[in-house]
Amino acid sequence: MATIQNSYAPEYFRVVHPLNDVPEQKCSTEGLGHIAMTPAVRISLTLLRGYLVAMSAMLLYHVLDLAGVLHSIH
Repeated sequence: MATIQNSYAPEYFRVVHPLNDVPEQKCSTEGLGHIAMTPAVRISLTLLRGYLVAMSAMLLYHVLDLAGVLHSIH
Protein backbone atom coordinates (compact mmCIF):
# COMPACT_ATOMS: atom_id res chain seq x y z
CA MET A 1 0.00 0.00 0.00
CA ALA A 2 1.34 3.44 -0.89
CA THR A 3 1.83 6.04 1.79
CA ILE A 4 1.28 9.75 1.27
CA GLN A 5 4.03 12.12 2.31
CA ASN A 6 2.59 15.31 3.75
CA SER A 7 5.80 17.23 4.27
CA TYR A 8 7.84 18.54 1.36
CA ALA A 9 11.42 19.64 1.90
CA PRO A 10 12.72 21.14 -1.33
CA GLU A 11 16.35 20.60 -2.20
CA TYR A 12 18.32 23.45 -3.71
CA PHE A 13 21.21 22.92 -6.08
CA ARG A 14 23.69 25.60 -6.98
CA VAL A 15 24.34 25.70 -10.72
CA VAL A 16 27.77 26.91 -11.80
CA HIS A 17 28.63 27.62 -15.43
CA PRO A 18 31.68 25.60 -16.59
CA LEU A 19 33.59 28.79 -17.48
CA ASN A 20 33.16 30.08 -13.92
CA ASP A 21 33.95 26.75 -12.25
CA VAL A 22 37.29 25.55 -10.93
CA PRO A 23 39.22 23.60 -13.62
CA GLU A 24 39.25 19.88 -12.99
CA GLN A 25 42.06 17.40 -13.42
CA LYS A 26 42.01 15.87 -16.90
CA CYS A 27 42.51 12.16 -17.49
CA SER A 28 45.87 11.10 -18.86
CA THR A 29 45.85 8.74 -21.85
CA GLU A 30 49.55 7.92 -21.70
CA GLY A 31 50.33 4.23 -21.67
CA LEU A 32 46.85 3.04 -22.67
CA GLY A 33 47.91 1.44 -25.96
CA HIS A 34 45.62 0.27 -28.73
CA ILE A 35 41.99 -0.69 -28.18
CA ALA A 36 41.28 -4.36 -28.72
CA MET A 37 38.64 -4.78 -31.45
CA THR A 38 36.56 -7.81 -32.25
CA PRO A 39 36.45 -8.97 -35.88
CA ALA A 40 32.88 -7.68 -36.21
CA VAL A 41 33.91 -4.20 -35.09
CA ARG A 42 36.94 -4.21 -37.41
CA ILE A 43 34.74 -5.24 -40.37
CA SER A 44 32.07 -2.64 -39.61
CA LEU A 45 34.66 0.14 -39.29
CA THR A 46 36.28 -0.93 -42.57
CA LEU A 47 32.89 -0.90 -44.29
CA LEU A 48 32.17 2.53 -42.83
CA ARG A 49 35.50 3.83 -44.12
CA GLY A 50 34.74 2.41 -47.57
CA TYR A 51 31.28 3.98 -47.54
CA LEU A 52 32.72 7.39 -46.62
CA VAL A 53 35.35 7.15 -49.37
CA ALA A 54 32.68 6.17 -51.93
CA MET A 55 30.37 9.03 -50.88
CA SER A 56 33.26 11.49 -51.05
CA ALA A 57 34.15 10.28 -54.56
CA MET A 58 30.51 10.60 -55.66
CA LEU A 59 30.34 14.11 -54.21
CA LEU A 60 33.55 15.11 -55.97
CA TYR A 61 32.21 13.71 -59.25
CA HIS A 62 28.93 15.62 -58.83
CA VAL A 63 30.72 18.90 -58.03
CA LEU A 64 33.01 18.50 -61.04
CA ASP A 65 29.98 17.70 -63.22
CA LEU A 66 28.15 20.81 -62.01
CA ALA A 67 31.26 22.91 -62.64
CA GLY A 68 31.33 21.72 -66.23
CA VAL A 69 34.73 20.06 -65.99
CA LEU A 70 33.38 16.66 -67.01
CA HIS A 71 31.34 17.89 -70.01
CA SER A 72 34.47 18.04 -72.16
CA ILE A 73 35.17 14.36 -71.37
CA HIS A 74 31.79 13.08 -72.57
